[in-house]
Order: sequence, then C-alpha cells, then structure tokens
Amino acid sequence: MTEISNHEIIFDYTPFLIEEGKIREFAKAIGSTNPIYFDAGMAIEKGHRAIPAPPTFATVIDFWNERDFYQLFQQIGLDPNHVLHGEQEYEYIQTLYAGDVIRAQAIVKERIQKKSMNFFKLETVYKNQREDIVLINRSTLIERAAASE
Repeated sequence: MTEISNHEIIFDYTPFLIEEGKIREFAKAIGSTNPIYFDAGMAIEKGHRAIPAPPTFATVIDFWNERDFYQLFQQIGLDPNHVLHGEQEYEYIQTLYAGDVIRAQAIVKERIQKKSMNFFKLETVYKNQREDIVLINRSTLIERAAASE
C-alpha cells in the first residue's frame, strides 16, 4: 500500500437550491410513498418546516449541479470509465428542506495505491444558507488500471 500524494484536493460545488419538485422526483425514483416528500401540508403537519429531502438526496446535489461530480473527477484526474464506487456513508446532522440553499465542498482526504488500483477517500461537507453543517458524506472511489489495448 502506497500513499500517492499527501496534498488535499478541494472541490467546491455551486450553491444548490433544493426545490420541492426535485425532492418529489427523487422520492419517486427511490420508490418512497411517504407523503411528507410530496405534500408540504403533510410535512408541516408531521413537524417539518417544509418538505424534507429523503436520505441520500445529497446525490442530487452532486450530480445535478452546475459544478458536478464529473468535474470533480476531472480535477482529480480520473477517467469515469475506470472508476468504481467503493463505499459511502452519510452523517446526518440536520434535515435538508425544500427552499434550502446548500453549499458543498468535497475534499480528497487520502490517496492510496494498492496493486493496480488507486483509492481516493473523499469527504464532502454540506452547509445550508445559515452556514450550518447539515450533512457529511464520506466515500471511497476506486480507480482501476486501464485495460491494455
């Protein structure tokens, strides 16, 4: 096991407005029928201030952003065709809601080489419009060696 580099790569996503429609689309995509994701009145009745975002909604912020996950790949120097998703964990601190504007910053915390693969440990911190940390995402990307042509 060899560490590739000890300097951190930092990637800032564009601030992202969480829209009710995106929450509804995401909830449908994951098969949720929970009415709090579809009806603001029901969400408020259940104690929320607006429609809450379902768990793992942060993937929408990462992939539907003006500065998206693939631009992060470019900054790191990764070819998406050779990248595998290793692991992922979410630390939920506060609920994300429709109307929140989320700023996210991804940091490559560690780069390790094992045999013919490179492992990239990322940490993405999501903050709301009040600069409160609402979510931390920790993930590992695995870059496979390109196949010989």
